[in-house]
Amino acid sequence: MSFKKNKYKVLKEAISPELSEFVYAYFLNKRTTARFLFDQKYLSPFNTEYGVWNDAQVPNTYSHYGDLAMETLLGMLNKKMDKETGLKLSPTYSYARIYKKGDILARHKDRYSCEVSTTLNLGGDLWPIYLDPTGKKGQAGVKINLEPGDMLIYSGCELEHWREPFEGKDCAQVFLHYNNLKGKDAKQNLYDKRPMLGLPGYFKGFTVPKK
Repeated sequence: MSFKKNKYKVLKEAISPELSEFVYAYFLNKRTTARFLFDQKYLSPFNTEYGVWNDAQVPNTYSHYGDLAMETLLGMLNKKMDKETGLKLSPTYSYARIYKKGDILARHKDRYSCEVSTTLNLGGDLWPIYLDPTGKKGQAGVKINLEPGDMLIYSGCELEHWREPFEGKDCAQVFLHYNNLKGKDAKQNLYDKRPMLGLPGYFKGFTVPKK
């Protein structure tokens, strides 16, 4: 399947089963740690460095922008993404979630930083993602199932994508986002306008002082 022609592509075993299992276990542990720190008031409700439960897109579900392990995957898979898309890409940011029973991901398109996006299944119960390859609103979607380690690459700004109500217990996904370096704003949007990967969102626009 050609990404350039279809605007999406499924990549089987984008990461090894062993790595997928490790990252899934890591993220479950981080959720548990974060819940403890928030509940015991060691962290402010406004702290985002351990993840959040107030994501407007999927409320009351653990989510994390820019987790360092996920950002490492973002950079590690950059060359593979170049090869699979036929484009020269620059990394913007990662966003990970552990979905729970009853969660829904509404039909949507993404912002510019998600020009070329992926959803990488880390583990848990399987939950298909749907996308509309026509780029038109309200069309019937293509159903895509991903095993742990599998990744869907898609044009996040062009194709509507969504998930129906989740009937399992847990499903961990990480979204890895890139820009096409040929785009006029791609260089300015490197790392989602943060100084480097791994930093929280409040570092957007931060300028590193010159020594």
